[in-house]
Amino acid sequence: MGETILKIEHLNISFSQYGKGLRKIELPVIRDLDVEVKAGEMVAVVGSSGSGKSLLAHGVMGILPYNASMGGRILYRQEPLTKERIKKLRGNEIVMVPQSLSYLDPLMKIGPQIRNGKNEESRKKKLREIFQRYHLKEEVEEKYPFELSGGMSRRILISTAMIENPQLVIADEPTPGLDLAMAKRAMSHFRELADQGAGVLVITHDLELALEVADKIVVFYAGTTVEEANIPDFQQESTLRHPYTKALWRALPQNGFQYIQGSQPYVKDMPQGCPFAPRCEQCTEKCKGEIPYKELRGGKVRCIMET
Repeated sequence: MGETILKIEHLNISFSQYGKGLRKIELPVIRDLDVEVKAGEMVAVVGSSGSGKSLLAHGVMGILPYNASMGGRILYRQEPLTKERIKKLRGNEIVMVPQSLSYLDPLMKIGPQIRNGKNEESRKKKLREIFQRYHLKEEVEEKYPFELSGGMSRRILISTAMIENPQLVIADEPTPGLDLAMAKRAMSHFRELADQGAGVLVITHDLELALEVADKIVVFYAGTTVEEANIPDFQQESTLRHPYTKALWRALPQNGFQYIQGSQPYVKDMPQGCPFAPRCEQCTEKCKGEIPYKELRGGKVRCIMET
């Protein structure tokens, strides 16, 4: 792997709300989150809905809502990623493939959108090649977003990353609405971008798909990172570290679709200490205290148990 492209340390994102009597409430949706991506590396961030995965992407890209506040440190190529810096890099060196189809401009044709208004023949040729890979006809360039199906729109969003030569690609749930074959093809193209030297961060709920192409898995639960593991660690349960990651492993089809009782806590109902504690069979009184994120057996884990 090459240099560290993206390093996120102790990221915190909270939202301001007003309750009864106009009392201001701060909701800490992401708490003490750590992620690192190197050049030539594909890192998959995996977690269930509501774990804060998409907010990670929005925080890096500087597109959080007005009532959000962010703390911690984000470094891009060893330098702080300030608001001014991300504005200059966004869409060029740093590219995001968003989850929502609403990011497509409804008043602009698809071709000019993907080419970002650039009409050089080389860029047009590259777009045609990308369309061939995604089974999109050339006439799609002349269509507006409302004329496309959901699956076609998803492939268009992925094309926006492919046409640039980015140093960092952040893909936020890039495969919903795609059939399995197309989803695998899309993930393989992100793999190609990493193999060409870019750092790639894919945010997904599909652990099985991520294991096929990523170099590393970062597991989210209730707004924080609970484990960082290399792909070979998922070959068996015993080489994983956190009880939640092990539960995800047991839930994979090849491991029996085993169900875990309970649900992820809502931000207003977050327990003290480890957020997974109410569902964990290994939980002790110590789990209600501070849980450090530590290195263990070649990976990282946020757990007091030496498992």
